[in-house]
Amino acid sequence: MEATGRPLRWGVVSTGRMAGRVTEDIARLEDAVLQAVSSRTGANALDFRSRFGFAASYFDTGRSPAYAQLFGGPPVDVVYVATPHGQHYEIARRALEAGKHVLCEKALALNARAAGELVDLARARSLFLMEAVWSRFLPSVNRAWQIIASGELGAVHWVQADLGFPAPYDPGSRLWNPAAGGGALLGLAVYPLTWVLGALGFPQTVTAVGHVNEDGVDDQNALTLTYSSGAQAQLTSSLLAWSPRTATVAGAHGWLRTDPPLHNPPALVIEQHRGPVRTERFGQIGNGFTYQLREVTRCIQAGLTASPTMPWDHTLKTMRLFDGVRAQLGVGYASDRVPAAD
Repeated sequence: MEATGRPLRWGVVSTGRMAGRVTEDIARLEDAVLQAVSSRTGANALDFRSRFGFAASYFDTGRSPAYAQLFGGPPVDVVYVATPHGQHYEIARRALEAGKHVLCEKALALNARAAGELVDLARARSLFLMEAVWSRFLPSVNRAWQIIASGELGAVHWVQADLGFPAPYDPGSRLWNPAAGGGALLGLAVYPLTWVLGALGFPQTVTAVGHVNEDGVDDQNALTLTYSSGAQAQLTSSLLAWSPRTATVAGAHGWLRTDPPLHNPPALVIEQHRGPVRTERFGQIGNGFTYQLREVTRCIQAGLTASPTMPWDHTLKTMRLFDGVRAQLGVGYASDRVPAAD
């Protein structure tokens, strides 16, 4: 699409906790307009509109879901989708069909097939589409990539990363509902995986073990990734137990470790072999989503359809990797088409 530097008019689908945190950071952008928000219920839509100052709000009616009204209402340039995983495909597809750019929470869809359909649609319509893996844009994470690329650690031979916390069991919540794409894999594993991809790239093989509950949801998993170079990575995601929530990148000359949490590390600890240990600390703008939102804005204003930092190819490769892991764990494929909810 034609490059433009004008402010972007944002639409937000959902009024949940994540939508609120990201909207707070959208409001921090000088070239953003909070145009419209949608929710299943009128009370939630009006409350969210009032809290953040949106120009319009929509809620479900018997004839049309709220997000469809948002796409057809006063002009919206880019839509942020913050609903549970199982609703991402349908809502992102409808947004692209309506001519809107899309920033969609991870996972972009429940499987690689559905994610590929969205990418094909964005490409055909010349629209921007990005999976919202916000950690990739943080200053601390980008500094880690710089250190690794500089050779200071030497050749990287292994990576360890974990993310876990005990989530109270609720079969209706997004984390535990198989129809919503619940489970530790789609809910958490992208964050440990981000550190492996930054240090080693995509693996040659993936071996997965884990536990699947009676509802068919993986509540804990452990992945071993191997590379033709001989490098290895171990990743753990859990909805049952607290973990250190750190990542370690180990090379021939030294290692790097994040302070917790690994998805938004406030500090990096680096040590070269027999050398001093140093700590690099980082501040943060807002809730940490501002960096990702600036990239979305930059790409759309420049006429790009994908971000070089979070390209479509990475999303599709990740979804194929997760498809393979689910097959090993015995987690079935839920439908992508689930009625929209907050």
